[in-house]
Amino acid sequence: MKIVVIEPLGVETSLLEELAAGLSPKAELVCYDTRSEDTEELIRRGADADIIALANQQIPEEVITGWKQAKMIAVAFTGVDHIPLETCRKKNITVCNCAGYSTAAVSDLVFGMLISLYRNLESCGKGVRDRKTKDGLIGFELEGKNFGVIGTGAIGTRVLSIAQAFGCKTYAYSRTEKEIEGVTYTDLETLLSTCDIVSVHVPLTNETRGMLNAENLKLMKPSAVLINTARGPVVDAEALTSCLNDCLIAGACVDVFDIEPPLSKDMPLLQAKNLIATPHIGFATKEALVKRAKMVFENIQAFADGTPKNVV
Repeated sequence: MKIVVIEPLGVETSLLEELAAGLSPKAELVCYDTRSEDTEELIRRGADADIIALANQQIPEEVITGWKQAKMIAVAFTGVDHIPLETCRKKNITVCNCAGYSTAAVSDLVFGMLISLYRNLESCGKGVRDRKTKDGLIGFELEGKNFGVIGTGAIGTRVLSIAQAFGCKTYAYSRTEKEIEGVTYTDLETLLSTCDIVSVHVPLTNETRGMLNAENLKLMKPSAVLINTARGPVVDAEALTSCLNDCLIAGACVDVFDIEPPLSKDMPLLQAKNLIATPHIGFATKEALVKRAKMVFENIQAFADGTPKNVV
């Protein structure tokens, strides 16, 4: 069994080697320490691999076709919208993901970004270095705010729990509703018009692409904040930019974009008012990257045992 890790997974190669050594049957492991966008190079890297591991590397259909020996793709990521799943199915390639590894990491970032925006932390840091006072920097607190979550999977559910700990009233909109203490489920329009804070936690699908468009964003309160740590295209970036610049909403916290960073410095959204932006770092903590590496090899072992798990 040959395993090829075609891009860096954010952990030491020694950890991957240790995890591979524990597999049964014993596996040959090849790790690449650079990412390539070249189709021919990607095909070459996985040409003789039985199992290919990757994170959020975009994989074109022709690459899947070129991986003649591949039987499994172990995705070290929750989302799989960067993998041509239909092509994998046609080739009988099993695709497994690592749902759950970043639940704590992403939830932490939601509140880190929100508090930074609410308490003007970037301006406070600059102000104190410029020998200024708190004048003009008075912010807001979370207690008593209406906090809405779109998508109540593992991350959305954890975010709701933390919001309750801050003293927020919690609301949710999700395709699948479940019993969550203290949470009121409602329709999307009501959630957007009711909540002071709206946090997005849905995967990118044909149904969720552009879910928060100009029409829906305009339902939000002028004092409301939008947080997107899910997938960039779920929110219409042009519409969000206009809403921020026209003060139709008070601010936004964005970790994901229509494309992966690095981004053009001229991107209109990055120039918008009251925006906290981070370079798709929500999933990336030291602890989360170790969790997902272990999960990748657990998925590989389950596949080798004939009982694959986390199949998408």
